[in-house]
Amino acid sequence: MTPARNNSLLKALAATTLSLFAVALLVTATGCNSKTKPTPANFTQTLNAYFLEHSDCLLVDVKFPYATADPARTKQMNTLVKSLLLESSFEYAVHTTRYTPTTTGARYAPRFCYGHRTITSIDSFTPPAKGPTGYPETHVTFHYKMQDVPVWAKSPDVMAAFPDMARKTSGDATDKATLAQTLSGWQVPD
Repeated sequence: MTPARNNSLLKALAATTLSLFAVALLVTATGCNSKTKPTPANFTQTLNAYFLEHSDCLLVDVKFPYATADPARTKQMNTLVKSLLLESSFEYAVHTTRYTPTTTGARYAPRFCYGHRTITSIDSFTPPAKGPTGYPETHVTFHYKMQDVPVWAKSPDVMAAFPDMARKTSGDATDKATLAQTLSGWQVPD
């Protein structure tokens, strides 16, 4: 082998080594910002995506027509009547009030969802540890604001009748969630 060719091979080998080193450095740097790292940014992104698909609702276990004789439940449902979302009729034979959605209420029935959460801050989280799903899990405490709240949900009567909804739409609500670490990032286990 001639010295010129030997020198050319050494330069090629050095360039290849330098390229491999650069790729390894890039992979290492990218790994530090991975979606699987337990960071507030990753938790926020996961929770926002989850809550965008999972709205908060007033009535999770109701089917219409709905009848009740419970005075507390009747009071709650009557605020939705006052907001023109439901119609009511009293059934004397069984002493219950029967509710059906109005034309306007049909847009929200049967669950009467009142918006979705947007995370404003991650307040704390536990170190990831193996959970019942088999994946590492963390318990996250966070603040959120409710987005896309309809006008009827802002009514003082409805807010008074549904204090949990009033707290959640206050603009400074807190909650907790469990997140599981998977190969593709953090997820809310179902």
